[in-house]
Amino acid sequence: MFNELDFEYTSSEENSIKINPTISKQNYVEHVNALKQHIQQGDIYEINYCITFEAKDVCIDPLSIYQKLNAISKAPYSSLAKFDKQYIISSSPELFLTKTGSTLYTKPIKGTAKRGVTQAEDDTIKVELKSNLKERNENVMIVDVARNDLSRIAAKGSVKVDKLFDIESYTQVHQMVSTVSCELKENMSFNDILNATFPMASMTGAPKIRAMQLIDEFELYNRGPYSGALGYIDEKGDFDLSVLIRSIFYDEEKKYLSFTVGSAITAMCNAEAEYDECMLKAKAMMQVLQN
Repeated sequence: MFNELDFEYTSSEENSIKINPTISKQNYVEHVNALKQHIQQGDIYEINYCITFEAKDVCIDPLSIYQKLNAISKAPYSSLAKFDKQYIISSSPELFLTKTGSTLYTKPIKGTAKRGVTQAEDDTIKVELKSNLKERNENVMIVDVARNDLSRIAAKGSVKVDKLFDIESYTQVHQMVSTVSCELKENMSFNDILNATFPMASMTGAPKIRAMQLIDEFELYNRGPYSGALGYIDEKGDFDLSVLIRSIFYDEEKKYLSFTVGSAITAMCNAEAEYDECMLKAKAMMQVLQN
């Protein structure tokens, strides 16, 4: 288990990197239990609640960190983006939206489990994740939000769930992933699509607006680009956008970096277990900043 208060690593540049969470484990547990009270009162059904880690006065090589992170995670939507002196170093496993012709897909992730040491243990963990009632409830709630979002821009009767409760395996975790698609109404622009779907269901909650209000109230750190989207649009108007999770954000001028991890809070969740899930998701980013 990682120490809840700070993490001190040495980077490849021989600089000490001290990474601190912006909330203690005790306060995290208190916040999760307070959010569960909102669920019990009927304000929300599910909410994505996050912990941010930060390091100050640091110098890193973004390309080197990206290469190390990509080598560890082998994420399908990994990316490195530079905006003047600011960098996004992402190993995202999650697709926000992909558009091909008139078809739009989204693949929300909810449900996480560690990888097993042996093949037999790994297979058992996958089966347990797929059958876990709590994880399935989390996933289906977010699928419902995604269906509702797509319905605003979809041709009548075209929204469908293509895959439900799929298990996708990555180097360090198994994820429960569902796929929702639709055929777009005519003349739907890129802005129309984003206005209907952003921010994504998996990073907010259900119902979305109230969940976002509670995120703003309970998270002690502005998410910034975290839980946003990154991708490309081609000349035909087709595009792929990832969800900016499992990502390091670095400001070269301010010598500041941060990364954020979160999990779905539902009535069935345990605050300690949710904290452990966050630490599991942070593992790869901590590892690349250590070496």
